Amino acid sequence: MRITAVTCVKNEGPFLLEWIAFNRLLGVTDFLFYSNDCTDGTDVLLDALAENGAVTHLPNPAKGRNYQMEALKDAAKQDVVMQADWVWIADVDEFLNIHTGDHSIPALIEACGNPQAISVTFQFFANCGVTDFEDRPVIEQFTASHNPDLWCAETAIEVKSLVRGDFPLHYFGAHRPFFKARLPKGRRPSWTDGSGRNVPHKFYVAANSRRIRKFPAAGARGLATLNHYALRSLDSYLVKNDRGDVNRENRNFDDTYWRERNDRSFQDRSILRYAPRLEAAMSALHANPVIGPLHSECVRLHRQKRDQLMADPAYAGLYTHLRDLPPYPPGEYELMRELGLAS
Repeated sequence: MRITAVTCVKNEGPFLLEWIAFNRLLGVTDFLFYSNDCTDGTDVLLDALAENGAVTHLPNPAKGRNYQMEALKDAAKQDVVMQADWVWIADVDEFLNIHTGDHSIPALIEACGNPQAISVTFQFFANCGVTDFEDRPVIEQFTASHNPDLWCAETAIEVKSLVRGDFPLHYFGAHRPFFKARLPKGRRPSWTDGSGRNVPHKFYVAANSRRIRKFPAAGARGLATLNHYALRSLDSYLVKNDRGDVNRENRNFDDTYWRERNDRSFQDRSILRYAPRLEAAMSALHANPVIGPLHSECVRLHRQKRDQLMADPAYAGLYTHLRDLPPYPPGEYELMRELGLAS
């Protein structure tokens, strides 16, 4: 089975090898990376990986600020996507945690009944009080999250999707594929959640524009979870704040973004089942005489950027402010104080 992972990156150099190695363990056979405006060696490392045949690396084709959607539009025309049996669109801070069979994507597909799409629900993993960036697997450092079925008082949580090659594609979205609204019912795709259940109808047909990326999380992760490490260490969060994201240039990952994702009320260490094989796979990549030093240079530049930001009083103040915030989502701590449950 040929499975292609598609992603967009900007200054994610220290995290690339873990993500590639992890997805290989899942059964991903091909990678299509789009990069833009990198200053930490991400593009140089990807070029070296491409020369070794490990990935396909292209410059992001966006002319404006809509980096991700322009890249996905281009990806649909690339051979590495068109020739794939399945396509997995995700970000480098997202890890597909499969709970069934041998914990691979083929096992998930089989357990779901081989549908034409599988949408797996996010679970946001907290910072866990980690301040310093460490060059070791992200999945080992952050093991606490919100209640899986409830995020910031929301019962509907976003998803990312695996898409089968014969899906009647209108276009790829960052979170889900779309088929044409007038597609006859007999030609509409089979589509499940991460428990193998049919996705809710309104999500399926994109009937509600504000909910097309999400549906109720309760019971949706029986076979797979999408672990989202949006915060990582506080050091790395500062760097993320500085670079923005692939959707909006100069996006501000502020206090609210941090608090929404730093709820550590629930422990989930299930993804650590992959850890021994992941470390062996990463060690092999680090041992490559070209790839290893380029990864180390990305790490050095990541730390250098953190030091530069901390020399700015505004960023130093943000660092202290975020470090000292209570680990509760917006509104919860305030309510606890009002009820006399917190000081």
